[in-house]
Amino acid sequence: LWNVLLSFSGLVALIQLLFLPFFPESPPYLLLQKEDKAGCLKAMKQLWGEENYHTEFDDLMKEKAITKGTKIMNVVELLRERSVYPQLCTMLLLVLSLQLCGLSATANLQESIIPYVSLGVSISELISIIFCSSIIDRFGRRMLLCGGYLLMALILALLETSLLLSDRFPWLRYCSVILIFLFIIAYGIGP
Repeated sequence: LWNVLLSFSGLVALIQLLFLPFFPESPPYLLLQKEDKAGCLKAMKQLWGEENYHTEFDDLMKEKAITKGTKIMNVVELLRERSVYPQLCTMLLLVLSLQLCGLSATANLQESIIPYVSLGVSISELISIIFCSSIIDRFGRRMLLCGGYLLMALILALLETSLLLSDRFPWLRYCSVILIFLFIIAYGIGP
């Protein structure tokens, strides 16, 4: 029943996708990056209620005052900044550990091809990190989450179909590998 187990993550992503539009945008994002004070207050009221958001808002205003004049770095600038190397190394270790999750094994490929699939998984993760970090400021977290979950649900449906038909059409195994790469990219960009 591995295919049911694989489909379960798609079901969870679909449920999250359906409920995500009903949640407000992140208050720190609205205030610090979009400079939308009214939107920030509205989101905080919705998240914490009428009376409980004032302390959080004051903290955000202090953070805004501290970070005033600080430039948001792009990917290249971030890689040049030595002070973030420990965090980058930790993130890379976490991302590279995705190779051990067994997602590549679902494609039912020949053993000689599996190292190339693992390499493709790593490249897909790297692409998603670079792509996400360069577009998150432009589109916002909510858009990336919605789009990522929608893509993941679609890719998992296609992956399930290709895996079910791979015994009759052996070339679909390679399509499954491509879908796995796309799933990892969609996951990295969104959730």
